[in-house]
Formats: sequence, structure tokens, C-alpha cells
Amino acid sequence: MRIKLSDIRSELPPLVHLALPLIAGELGWVSMSLVDTIMLGHLPNSALAMSAAALAQVLFNTFCFGVGGVLLGLDTLISQALGAKEQQEANRWLLHGLVMALALSALLIAIFALTPVLLFRLPVDRAILAQAVPAMQGLNYGTLPLLLYFTFRRYLQAHHHGRPIAFALISANLVNAGVDWLLIFGHHWNIAAHSYGIPAFGVTGSSWATSFARLYLMAVLVFAVWRADRNHHYGLLASLHQRAWLRIEYQHLRRLFLLGAPAGASIFVEIAIFALVTALIATFGRLPLAGHEVALQCASTTFMVPFAISAATSVRVGHAIGRMRIGLGTTANVIAAGWSGIGTGAAFMLCASVLLLSIPTAIARLFTPDPGVIAAAVPLLLIAAGFQFFDGVQITATGALRGAGNTHAPFITQLIAYWAIGMPLGILLGFHEKLGAAGLWWGLLIALTCGAFAMCYFWRRTTHSLIA
Repeated sequence: MRIKLSDIRSELPPLVHLALPLIAGELGWVSMSLVDTIMLGHLPNSALAMSAAALAQVLFNTFCFGVGGVLLGLDTLISQALGAKEQQEANRWLLHGLVMALALSALLIAIFALTPVLLFRLPVDRAILAQAVPAMQGLNYGTLPLLLYFTFRRYLQAHHHGRPIAFALISANLVNAGVDWLLIFGHHWNIAAHSYGIPAFGVTGSSWATSFARLYLMAVLVFAVWRADRNHHYGLLASLHQRAWLRIEYQHLRRLFLLGAPAGASIFVEIAIFALVTALIATFGRLPLAGHEVALQCASTTFMVPFAISAATSVRVGHAIGRMRIGLGTTANVIAAGWSGIGTGAAFMLCASVLLLSIPTAIARLFTPDPGVIAAAVPLLLIAAGFQFFDGVQITATGALRGAGNTHAPFITQLIAYWAIGMPLGILLGFHEKLGAAGLWWGLLIALTCGAFAMCYFWRRTTHSLIA
């Protein structure tokens, strides 16, 4: 079936309506780590502080978002249930998602408890590790709130309630920035002839602020779900009186895990390569690692926009398939939902590429006045500009595939593109060809380019299977 431009144009308004608050929310999410990095970049020894934060954050995010990515299966299950007008089934998926979040949190907390032993075996500057290890432990306090937030968010966005998510993440930035200011830098006050003060906790204080902000995020979304249920009569509170609704069923947990595990593994594979690149760059010293952190924060910020569009695309595709099941939709609706998301994400990332190419030095200077860190960051920002478009395509196509229930293709694609192609080439360029951090980033560019082409192929094949 050939997709018509008119079908895509008709899909764009609801997609954008759902995606805009999610974009605001995702930018609010990444702004937390941006603020952390900028504040740490103004400490006396900024290269050391930024390097330690980079190592702690990327290792925490690799495991937390990889394991917690199992909950992305809720995008498919809740959206398709709502598309088929099965509200109680959507509620039951929320319940099983919460149970899964508790189990995954226990696993992650145990993993992070062992990380100090593993980190000190890395061939990395001991001064960096001395600050990175307590920062990892500080981030661990926010593990359970973060996974519960993930679960409630899936439920809200499947119901097209994007504004509470955006509000939660934007306001959490204010919380994070305020606590950052209190804990990163030392403060002393003289009140009524008494001296009060808070010592400077540096990188560790930044991690505590992040965990506190994640606790706040969870609390806001709990309230948002309660308010949405009360205003729209979803039946959540009413179902609490029914013991049958509260029964946890193995087959539901199994289905969620089997659907979400490849999605989580896909995220793990993608983030893990950035974690490995970070660890390898750490062996080059503080300045390359600090420059890498600046470039990574910029690439992560632009990535959040297509990442939000990917979530909206997943919901739109899931709804369209759910409507097909009850005869209220067609395959053309599904195809249009997918390609409109992919096109929108790619268009934004082209604009981001132009920005990174135009003013890389000015962007790096926003993070730190240290000329050494700026000089290390600029070449990496130029390489990041080269993979923006492909990063936008691959993540939005992943969302379209997830909405259709295909979570295996993205995992296989990223496993091959990142680990069989991109990483070996990056190591070859970085170490054998002596390109250093830039060589490793060229490997990332090659991996994302391969991934983008493969994801589009798999989405096209998935739509053909729907027609058949």
C-alpha cells in the first residue's frame, strides 16, 4: 500500500498535540543533568568534577534505563487496550507495571551496591573514581522513584495526558537546581548571632539533588494519575474495592516482560555503547573526558526531542492498531502514524545539526570557562552534528515499531550496528589511528547511520505484514 501525503498531513496534528508536552517534559528531564554539569563546570577543579559526574551518570543510566526499559512494553499494551476501548484492561496493565517496577528496582539497587568494587578495577585516574563512586551511590537513592515514574508516565501518555508529565519534569528542574545550589557549593549564614552552614558536597551533592528531584517527579505523577482518574472516570479508584482487579497474574507479568525486555535490551545496547565510550575516553585523562561530557550533554539534549516524538508515535501507532481490531481504523492510519513520527523527528534533528555546526565553541563555553575543556569538546560537537539526522530517524522508527508490538527488530539492529560495526571501528580509529576521543565518536556516527537505515527497513516490512 502506498502511503498518501494527505494521510500523513491528517496524522500530524494529533501527533504534534501529543508530542509537544512530552517534548517539553523530556527537555525538562535532560535539563537536570545539564544544570548539574554546568554547575560542576564552575567548581575550582572543573575538569575533575565534570569527569567524575560523567562516569557516574553514564554508568547509572546504562543499567537503570536498560533494565527499567522493560516498562516500555506498557506503551504497546496500554495504548492498544485503549484503542480497542478496553479501559479496565489498560488499568490492569498499570497494576502489573507497578509490580514489575518494584521487582526491577530491587534488582537495580543490588547491582548498584556492587559497582564500587567494579569501578575501582577500571584503569582510570583514582581521583576521578574517588568522586564518581559516592556519586553513583547518591543516584541509587532515586532508583525506585524513577521506575515508578516511568510506569505512571506510560499510563498518562497513553491517555494523551501529556501536560502533567511536562509540568512534572519542568518543575522538577527547579527543585533539582535549588538543591544543587545548596549541596554542590558550600554556604554559610549568620542569623541571630549564630552561624549556620552547609558544607560543599560537590559531585556527591549533585547526585543527591538528582535523586530528590526524581522522588518529586514520582509524587507529581501519582497525583496526576489520581486527578485524571477522578476527572475522566477511568475506574482506577473504583477498582481498588474489587479484590479480583488487584490479583497479580503471572501471564500478564510474563507478557509484559517478553514484550518489554527487547525494548529494554535495545536501550541498554544503545546507552551501554556510550558508557563504554565514556570509560575508554576516561583512560585518556580528565580533559578529554570533560570535553566528552560537554558533547554528550548536548547530543543528549537534542536527542530528547525525537525521543519524545518516538513515545508519541508509539502511542499513535498503538491506538491505530487497537482501532483496527474493532473495525474503526485501517492499515493506512497505522502507516501514516509511523511515517509522520519518523519524518517529524528527522526534520528537527536536521535543524539541530545546523546549530551544532554553526556555533560549537559558543555552546561549549556555556558549560565551562576552562579553555582546555572547550578545546576538547568542539571536535566532538562537530561529529555529533553529523549523526543528528540519523539519530532522529532511528529512535522515532523504534517508537513506531514498539507501537506495533515489534520490539525485537530494534534490539537486533542496535546490537549489530553499535557493537559489531560502530564500536570496533571506533576503537580502531581512537586507539590504532591515534584519533583519541574523536575516533570513538566517529564510531558512534557510523553506528547510528547504519541503525537508521535498518530501522526504516524494518518499519516498512512491519507495515507490509499488516497489509497482508
